[in-house]
Amino acid sequence: MGPDAPREPQMAANSSMVALAFGAGNTIYFSASSDNGRTFSAPAKVADVGILPLSRHRGPRIALAGNAIVITAVAGSKAAAGAHAHGLPSDGDLRGWRSADGGKRWEAGGAINDVPGAATEGLHALASDGRSTLLAVWLDHRGGKGTQLYGARSTDGGVTWSRNVAVYESPGGSICECCAPSAAIGRGGEVVVMWRNSLDGNRDLYLAKSRDGVTFSKPEKLGEGSWQLNACPMDGGGLSVSGGRTVTAWRRDQSVFLDEPGHAETRIGTGKDVALAVDGDRPYAAWVNGTKVEAWLDGKLVTLAESGAFPSLTALAGGGVLAAWEENGGIQIRRLP
Repeated sequence: MGPDAPREPQMAANSSMVALAFGAGNTIYFSASSDNGRTFSAPAKVADVGILPLSRHRGPRIALAGNAIVITAVAGSKAAAGAHAHGLPSDGDLRGWRSADGGKRWEAGGAINDVPGAATEGLHALASDGRSTLLAVWLDHRGGKGTQLYGARSTDGGVTWSRNVAVYESPGGSICECCAPSAAIGRGGEVVVMWRNSLDGNRDLYLAKSRDGVTFSKPEKLGEGSWQLNACPMDGGGLSVSGGRTVTAWRRDQSVFLDEPGHAETRIGTGKDVALAVDGDRPYAAWVNGTKVEAWLDGKLVTLAESGAFPSLTALAGGGVLAAWEENGGIQIRRLP
C-alpha cells in the first residue's frame, strides 16, 4: 500500500446522511452518502496536517451532532524518533474540525487536550448523542506518567471543549500503551468508555460509565478470562450503547468475543481488529482473520473481502449496518442486511 493510499475509514450515520472520514498521507478526507451508503460523494479535503498517524487504529474519527459534522484526529509537526516511533509525531495534539453545511466548508478548532503533546500516541475515540453532546477520549502521556486515559466533552456540537478529565489512571502505572479506546453515548445521555488495561501482566478490556462525562464509575473488567501478555497487542475493540443496553466486541489472544457487561463472553470467531455496530437488538461484528475481512451477523460468518484490513461498522437509521475497510489501496463499502 502506498504512503498516500486511503487508510483507517470511520463512519457515522443519521436519518439524512452517512458520513465517512479517512486519512491519506497527511491529509484528512470526508465523503458523504444520502442514500444509505449505496453511493458516496467524491472525497473532499478537510485539512492538511504536518504528521497524521494512520497505523493500528490511529487516524480520523467522525461524528454527527445535530446539524454539525465533527472530525477529530491527532496531528503534529515533529517526527518521533526511536524504536517505537511508529510514524507518530513527538508533539501530537488531538484536534477537531467542524462543518455546519454538510461538509462543504470546514472550520478548524484548537487542541482538545489541554496539555500540549499529551495525545501524541495518536489513539482516540469520538462519540456523539446525535444532538449537541460529544465526548472524545484518548491515550494520554501528560505529567511524565505512563499511558493514561483522558477525555473532554463538548455540549455545543464541537464548537468548544471542556477541560480535560482523567477517565482512568491505572494503579499499575499505565494502561495498555498502544490499544485504541472506544466511547459511546446513549440516547438517554449515558456515557460508556472502553479501553485495554495492563494489570498484573493481563491485557484485558475494561469499561466505565458516566452520566456527565466528568465523573466515571469504578472500572469493570469485561469477560471471565484474561490475556497474559508481556506486550501491547495494538488492538482495541467495538462498543455500542442502545436502549440502555451496552454491547462490546473485542479480541483476547486470537479469539474474538461478543460481550455484555455482567455476562460471560461469547466466542464468535478468530482474528483481530474488531469493529461492532448494533441495529436494534441485532449486534454485528467485523474483524480481520489472516488476510480476510470477516463479519458476524445473526450467528453466521460472512467473508467481506479475501484481502483487507481495519474494518469499521455503523448502524443505519433505516435499519441494517454499513461496513467499510481498507482493500488494495482503496476503501471498500458494503451494506450488511
